[in-house]
Amino acid sequence: MTRTGLSDTIAAIATAPGSAGVGIVRISGPEALTVADGVFRARRRPSETRGGRFLFGRLVGEDGEVLDEGLCLVFRAPRSYTGEDVAELQTHGSPAVLARVLARVLELGARPARPGEFTLRAYLAGRLDLAQAEAVLELVNAGTETARRQAALGLCGALGERVERVATQVTRTLAALQAMLDYPEEGVPEEDRTVPLAAAEAELTALVGTARAGQVATRGARLALIGRPNAGKSSLLNALLGYERSIVTPLPGTTRDYLEAQLSLAGVPVTLVDTAGLRETEDVVEAAGVRQAVNLASQADLVLVLEDGSQAREALPLLLSPGGTVLRVRTKADLPAAWEDPAALPVSAVTGEGLPELRAAIQAALLGDAARGEAWLTTERQADAARRALAHVQAARTLPDDLAGYELEEALRALAELTGRDVQEDVVDAVFRNFCVGK
Repeated sequence: MTRTGLSDTIAAIATAPGSAGVGIVRISGPEALTVADGVFRARRRPSETRGGRFLFGRLVGEDGEVLDEGLCLVFRAPRSYTGEDVAELQTHGSPAVLARVLARVLELGARPARPGEFTLRAYLAGRLDLAQAEAVLELVNAGTETARRQAALGLCGALGERVERVATQVTRTLAALQAMLDYPEEGVPEEDRTVPLAAAEAELTALVGTARAGQVATRGARLALIGRPNAGKSSLLNALLGYERSIVTPLPGTTRDYLEAQLSLAGVPVTLVDTAGLRETEDVVEAAGVRQAVNLASQADLVLVLEDGSQAREALPLLLSPGGTVLRVRTKADLPAAWEDPAALPVSAVTGEGLPELRAAIQAALLGDAARGEAWLTTERQADAARRALAHVQAARTLPDDLAGYELEEALRALAELTGRDVQEDVVDAVFRNFCVGK
C-alpha cells in the first residue's frame, strides 16, 4: 500500500455491499467535518458539533436535492478510530443511496479511501498496535465463535499485554547486564537472570504453542477421511454433519471422487473431505480416486484413518504421508468387534456411540493446549516473530554476559516487531493489503 496521501481527507462506504436497513459512509481527515457540512443539513453543522455527538438531518446533493434522511456521528481528533476528525453518515442501506452520498462527499473534496486505509491511519496514530490491526481484519472475517473470540481478544490488546509481560522480564534483565558490563568499577551486583529469563521462556513457549490453533481457527482446517472401501467414511461424514451429504451403500468402492462438506467443530471451521477407498485396483477411474485420496491426505491438517472394526484387521495397502495429525478410528462399533486397539477410537455412525469422544479428540488435535489459553497468535507473521524471540531468550540463558546482552536485544526487537512497535514498512503494507475498502 502506498504511503502517499495519508494527510488527505478520505471517504468510503463502510458497510457490506447489498441492501440493508442501515448503511454508513465514513469520512476521515483534516477536512472531514467541513466535507460533512456540505452534504448534511441539520439544526447544527457537523463542524460546529462536539465530538461524541450525533445529529439528525437530511443528506442533500449539490442542487439541494434530498438524497435521504439519516444521522451524522461526529468524532474529534484524537478520540476517533483513526485518530483524526471523523464523520460517519448513517443512511438507509440502499446501494443507490450510499453510492449517491459517497459521490457527493467526493465532489466536496474527499478522495476514495484505499483498502484498509482507515485502520492503517489508526495504527500510524498509535490507536492500535499491529497485532490489534490484524485482529480487526480477523473480526470482520470471523466465521465461528472461536475465531470471533480470538479476534476480539486481539482487538482489546490481550496479545499485546501478553507480549509486554515478556518484554518487561527481558528488559529488566538486559538493563542489569548492561549496567554490570558498562560500570564494572561501580561494583554493580551481578543480576541473576535465571528466574526472569525462565519466566520469559515459559511464556514465549506457551505463546508459540498457540500458533497452529490460532491459524486454524482463523483460516479453518481440512480434515480428510481415509480408509479401505466400505470402512464407513461416508457414514461417518454424514454422522458428523448431522444430515445425509454422502451416498452410503453396502457396496465397496461407491466413492470414486472426493466430496467436501463444511461444518464447525469445536468452534473451528472445518472442511470434511470424504475420499475414495484405498485398495489396489485395475479400474482406471477408481485408481485415480485412490491416488487423489493419498494426495488429499498429504495436504490435510488432520487425517482420520478409518478401519472397519467388525472385520479382520488389514493394513492399508498404500503408504500414507499425512500432512497433519493422524487420528485412528475403529468404525462400526455397534457390531461385534473383530479386533481391539486402544489407539483407535471406537465409533458408530449408526448409534452415535463414540461421536462425542471423536469430536473432543478432533478439538484436541486441532487446538491442543491452546484451547484453554488466551490471546493466540493468529498469523504466520506473529508466529515467526515469537519463535525468533524465544530462540534469542533461550540462547541468552546459556551464554556469557556480553553475548547474552546481544541475544536479549534481538529478543526485544522480535517482540517489538510482533506488536508493530519496530517493523519495516513493507511488513505493515503486507498486513493492510488484505483489508476491504471502508475499513
